[in-house]
Amino acid sequence: MHYIFPYANIIAGILVLIVGFGFHWIGQLIALVDRDLAIRIGIWEAEMPPEYQVYENAIATADVAIGWIYGIAAIGLILDTPWGITLAWVPGVVLVYHSLCFWFWTGNQKKAGHNLEFTKTPARIGWTLANLITGMLAIMVAWTGI
Repeated sequence: MHYIFPYANIIAGILVLIVGFGFHWIGQLIALVDRDLAIRIGIWEAEMPPEYQVYENAIATADVAIGWIYGIAAIGLILDTPWGITLAWVPGVVLVYHSLCFWFWTGNQKKAGHNLEFTKTPARIGWTLANLITGMLAIMVAWTGI
């Protein structure tokens, strides 16, 4: 298949495996199953206001419901299979959506005066870019791999 650059499918697959499957699916599964562990390892904010916890829990549930597909798509991308290229649309679109939502969600938290760990600039920019770059690359690989 022809991609935007050599081995783009492998790079996209590795990023989807790390960012999508690892951080989103496994991380959110931990947050749903054992909140105390999630706080200890830094994937859940201990000082999060209760009104934000409802939203964060809903996002964790949605990530766990769909995130298992990221692992399958990542394997398919790495192996350069047609079904992996097709499945790459799912993590691609969802991770771009996550990046935008995270950026505006944390911005609104800052405006409300809640300066949590993930609203601080380096973490906020890093997580937004990790999701955006991974999602855009997965979309481009899916688009050019058709």
